[in-house]
Amino acid sequence: MGYLDGRTALITGSGSGIGRATARIMAERGADVIVHDLNAKGAEETAAMV
Repeated sequence: MGYLDGRTALITGSGSGIGRATARIMAERGADVIVHDLNAKGAEETAAMV
């Protein structure tokens, strides 16, 4: 159980870099994460990670 359980996070620019790291950390802490990026391949990779 993380302190973000039951919360939803929309992370723009989550296909790489800081956005990807933020999405991963928020998912680890219990949030439901919505990934968004102009780079569809990067967004798909991030979604698979979380």
